[in-house]
Amino acid sequence: MDKVDLLIGGEVLIRRPGEDPLRDGAVAIKDGLIVDVAPYAELQARYDAARLVHRPGGLIFPGLINCHTHAAMTLFRGIADDLPLKTWLEEHIFPAEARLDAEMVALGTELACAEMIRCGTTGLVDMYLFEDAVAGVVDRVGMRGWLGEGLFDFPSPAFPSGYEALKETERLLLKWAGHPRITITVDPHTPYTCSPELLEKAKKTAGEHNAIIVIHLAETQGEDLDIKKRFGASPAEYLHGLGVLDERLLAVHCVALSRSDISLLADTGVKVVHCPESNLKLGSGVAPVPELLGAGVPVILGTDGAASNNDLDLMSEMDTAAKLPKGLKRDPTLVSASQALSMATEWAASALGRDDLGVLKPGAQADLAIVNLDQVHMRPCYDPVSHLVYVARSGDVQDVMVAGRFLMEDWRLTTIDEKDLMRRVREAMER
Repeated sequence: MDKVDLLIGGEVLIRRPGEDPLRDGAVAIKDGLIVDVAPYAELQARYDAARLVHRPGGLIFPGLINCHTHAAMTLFRGIADDLPLKTWLEEHIFPAEARLDAEMVALGTELACAEMIRCGTTGLVDMYLFEDAVAGVVDRVGMRGWLGEGLFDFPSPAFPSGYEALKETERLLLKWAGHPRITITVDPHTPYTCSPELLEKAKKTAGEHNAIIVIHLAETQGEDLDIKKRFGASPAEYLHGLGVLDERLLAVHCVALSRSDISLLADTGVKVVHCPESNLKLGSGVAPVPELLGAGVPVILGTDGAASNNDLDLMSEMDTAAKLPKGLKRDPTLVSASQALSMATEWAASALGRDDLGVLKPGAQADLAIVNLDQVHMRPCYDPVSHLVYVARSGDVQDVMVAGRFLMEDWRLTTIDEKDLMRRVREAMER
């Protein structure tokens, strides 16, 4: 019998959203990778496992990837609600961020990681400040991170200019190169907070390092009108003119898109990150997800930051992403549960250039989560994918694993001292 590190089984297993669920399914794991997926009894007969974990009521699924957030903004949760984006950002968030330092960002990031792990999230794409501190926390707690220092024309709390922040990005690209779980991205904030020269320099840097670019794009009608007034083009057209649009770009929000913008994104291979709850809360609008999908544009899912959502619950986000187009278009067939789950798993991994994440298959990374079905609101369960999107809540997540390592086991965080974290957050709030 071949030796493996772990066999973990449950009542049902989702290999990928488009495949039939596997009843009494299990995965065999060795050196952080999945070596086999089959019924639990078959794997027990086939492998000599150092450890067996069986969840009789467990629904096992690929770990979720939050494709856009500002993790440390957990410290600003509820600080300025029910305001327009421009007012919220310029009059409240930017002044609050001016008081941040690397230590505070690290604390907010640890709080975000704890929250995301409890929501079944195994990876995050983060754009913020002091990203080296963010990377240190994400690495320490064992999650995966695609992390980028925000680039602005004006000084940030971390750097005196966008060009200095870009130099830091280059340093981080070298520092974290080859890390198994940390990937550095290039993150110009928006078309209206970055000059054409900074955007072109960011694109050049990304090209030199084969890095992903992350940018907020067409988040509001106001942005659309502003860029048209200044440059005579829509935000998407403007970035295309600068050579920024390509298959390695994650364009976040994409609420204010014309039909020609959608075609342009499709033609250039851009991936769109949909953040429905943040867009709703800020009154920014709703991204044209059915139209994007119809045009062949990959759509993936993010929460945005906890200051504009106000949580990092990707399970709730899947539910909203699936229901929103149905109500707006009065068509219940739009954005199925399977598509919503794909946005947070397989499609997300593909957009990030990974075919070994977002699925449970031999050779894939052992990144997974388990929801407990033995609860009154989870029974009966006829369709596990539907249940994950429309029924399950973050509190139903029992276990979370990254690269074969439990980050939460039986509802207990294993890499974060939650009690001490709460104490430090309370002290920070008082400051």
